[in-house]
Amino acid sequence: MKNPKIIAIANQKGGVGKTTTAVNLATALVSINKKVLLIDLDPQGNASTGVGFEQNDNRLDIYDVLHDSGKINQAIYKTSIPKLKLIPSTLELSGAEVELAREELREVRLKNALENIKEKFDYILIDCPPALGILTINAFTASNSVIVPMQCEFYSLEGLSHLVHTINRVKKTYNPNLAIQGLVLTMVDKRNSLTEQVTSDIKGFFGKKVYKTVIPRNVRISEAPSFGKPVLIYDVNCKGSKAYLHLAKEFLKQEKKKAVNE
Repeated sequence: MKNPKIIAIANQKGGVGKTTTAVNLATALVSINKKVLLIDLDPQGNASTGVGFEQNDNRLDIYDVLHDSGKINQAIYKTSIPKLKLIPSTLELSGAEVELAREELREVRLKNALENIKEKFDYILIDCPPALGILTINAFTASNSVIVPMQCEFYSLEGLSHLVHTINRVKKTYNPNLAIQGLVLTMVDKRNSLTEQVTSDIKGFFGKKVYKTVIPRNVRISEAPSFGKPVLIYDVNCKGSKAYLHLAKEFLKQEKKKAVNE
């Protein structure tokens, strides 16, 4: 039985291109013929709408899965993108933090649910909420690694220390094999002098963990979600699409390298 690679896309700071990276990396991977499941674990539900999914009250979603792992197969939906499946989010998820706080084994709910569907996918990408609460801890406990999208801003490094602390805490308690897969710099504007300084600081701190591919600030990336499409579908020739395709190739190269070294 094959095990997919499970990756959490996380940053507790909102507006850094986290969901955009989850949606477009997932789309880029299916374009390279991989079977991908995208899990929308953010109550805002932007990853769900970003792949054109319209939620209704009769459909099961990630909230149902966290309360009953046996429902996971019924909560997986096709998207308009071939080979890309989705477990959607719902606004009810915002109450899950409080509800799960009273439950036993609350940190392993998602991990246990994913055991039932692992053989169906090559990659499972989890779009985490912009917070470090029980939902993100569920994602980290279930994942092999974490990809951190980061904007080139002065405060980015500050928030990163909290994220690294949470990853280390999950490693210690629930998931000893969890690792940072990589950091991807988003909304990069090379005309901004601060960009170079922040990039240099991040690379000084994380070294080779920082992807060489950077995601530029790009109008088409910003427009695509309002049409319910990943930028790769909305405008495959724009700079943003090319960057995400390049990121997927760099990511797969990194995976291949790891497999050889193991």
